[in-house]
Amino acid sequence: MTRDQVLALPPRVLTQAQRETYFEQGFLGVEGLLDNATIATLKAVTDAFVEQSRKVVESGSTFDVAPGHSSDRPRVRRLKRPDDQHEVYWNYATGLIADLAADLVGPDVVYHHSKLNFKWNDGDDAVAWHQDIPFYPHTNYSPLTVGTYLTDVGMDDGPAGFLPGSQDGPIYDHYDANGNWSGSISPAEAARFDSERAEYLTGPAGTITVHNCRTVHASLPTRSQSTRPLLLHVYASADAFAYTAHPDPSSHANTVVRGAPARVAHHDPRPCPIPPDWSGGYTSIFAAQTGEGATPGA
Repeated sequence: MTRDQVLALPPRVLTQAQRETYFEQGFLGVEGLLDNATIATLKAVTDAFVEQSRKVVESGSTFDVAPGHSSDRPRVRRLKRPDDQHEVYWNYATGLIADLAADLVGPDVVYHHSKLNFKWNDGDDAVAWHQDIPFYPHTNYSPLTVGTYLTDVGMDDGPAGFLPGSQDGPIYDHYDANGNWSGSISPAEAARFDSERAEYLTGPAGTITVHNCRTVHASLPTRSQSTRPLLLHVYASADAFAYTAHPDPSSHANTVVRGAPARVAHHDPRPCPIPPDWSGGYTSIFAAQTGEGATPGA
């Protein structure tokens, strides 16, 4: 669906002004949508997974862990496919935030994937500037990411930052000078935009962030001692079909969570770069941006 077609429909969760802000800026921050019980349940389940990670010695199918991770000092960078790891995450993905996604992509919504990212104040946990769509190109640019802060996030807690209006700009190169996938916008490409214009979204636990798949974004390194868990769910309009293999599909990938499946693909005429072949393996954006191993990731 087009922007105007989406905005012509009555909103379910967001206000019309919030929807217009999303389409104008390429991102949105929303507070007050979640009740305290939902936030507490998500946080409790997440804390239990961090405890479980103490038994892990290296990254695998469930956890992506940072170098130096140990039972005494857990450093989980990502819980992979949380929607498959615990029903609480899947129930959340198919609840209120699926309605929020429908407010921005149209009434027919497909679930793409989820991940739960952490920051641990290691001085090395910044995420470099990137866009999401080069990781999983689709026939159109409806895919969006709904983030949920599970703890209070201030400027010292590594908040996500977004470049206003960048969703209408170019898609930048995410390969390095040698043609290897880096998972980030190269320094030469980054020089083409003004990162000082970035807006960083902070807020109390339960704050929701939403950004379009073309929006240029990054996150700051943490400077506080608190852990920053960020739960991310990706959705798309049902008429958006992937060009390439899914980077890390869960059992719920491509599930229609609102409305009905599409019978016709909507093709955006703007081109999209193609990533490496993900079918042979996947790690995380952290591993890609730090150059760990040969396996690409998003």
